[in-house]
Amino acid sequence: MLSLLAATAAASEPIQWAELGLRPYLFEIGGFQLRYYSLAYIGGVVLAYWHLSKMIKAPGAPLAQRHADDLFFYCTLGVILGGRLGYAAFYRPELFGSVELFQMWNGGMSFHGGVIGVLVAISWVAWRGGLNWLRVCDYIAVNVPLGYMLGRFANFINGELYGRPVESDVPWAMVFPTGGDVARHPSQLYQAGLEGLLLGIFLIALFWSTRARYRAGLLVGLFTVGMGIGRFVNEYFRAPDEHLIYVVEQTGLSRGQWLSLPMIAIGLAVIIYSLVKPPVGGSKKAAPKPQTA
Repeated sequence: MLSLLAATAAASEPIQWAELGLRPYLFEIGGFQLRYYSLAYIGGVVLAYWHLSKMIKAPGAPLAQRHADDLFFYCTLGVILGGRLGYAAFYRPELFGSVELFQMWNGGMSFHGGVIGVLVAISWVAWRGGLNWLRVCDYIAVNVPLGYMLGRFANFINGELYGRPVESDVPWAMVFPTGGDVARHPSQLYQAGLEGLLLGIFLIALFWSTRARYRAGLLVGLFTVGMGIGRFVNEYFRAPDEHLIYVVEQTGLSRGQWLSLPMIAIGLAVIIYSLVKPPVGGSKKAAPKPQTA
C-alpha cells in the first residue's frame, strides 16, 4: 500500500481508495464479519486499561486497581451507549423510536456523546468509591486519544467519513467510492494524527515527565481543549453529513464545530481552575518543626 501511495503521489494524481486493497473486516465466517471498527473499539479500551494500570502504580495515583477494573467496564458501556445515543441526539434524531437505533454495526457513533457517556461512568465509579472525580478524569483523559486514533483509522479503512473536495493539487488527495469522482481530503487520517496521535503523545509525556498529574483537572482540561481545537480545525476538511449540510450553509460552521466550541470553553475553565488551586499533596516543603531544648 505504501508503494502505491508513493507512486500515485509522485504522479500528482488523486489516490484511488478502491485500489488500496482495503476492506472493512479482518475476516468473514459464514455471515459473520469481524470488522475493523469493532476491533478499534476493543483495541482502544484494552490499550487504555493496560496503560491506566501502569499509571496507577506511579506515585500520587487517586485510585486503586479495583477502581481501574470498574472503570474498564463502565467506561466501555459509556463509550458505546453514549456514542450511539449521542449520534442519534446530535445528528439523527429520527433514530429514536426506531429499531435502527440499536443497529450499531451499520455505523454512526458520536465522539461528543461518547465523552458524555464516559463522564457518567467516571462519576458513578468515583461516587461509589469515594474518589476525587476530577483527578480520575485526568487519568482517563490521558488514555483516550490513542483509542480515538484507532477509531479514525477504522473509518479510513471503511472508506467513510471522508473529507471535503480539495481546492488545489494535494498529492495525498483521494477518491472514495461513495464520494463520487472527486478528489477529497482523507480527513480521517488528519483526525487520527492531530486529535489522536499528537494529543496522545503530548498528554502521556506530561503525565510521565512532569508533575502535571498532581494538579487536579490539568490533564483533562488540556485534553478537552486539544480535542475541541483539533475537531474544530479538522471539520474544515471533513465533509459534513448530507442531512446536516444546511447547518454549514446557515451558520458557516458544521455541527461538529458547534459542539466543539463549548468543549474548548469548558476545557479552558478547568485548566484555569487547576492552576489556581494548590497541587494535590502540595509542592512546597513542609516547614521545619521548632527545636526544643
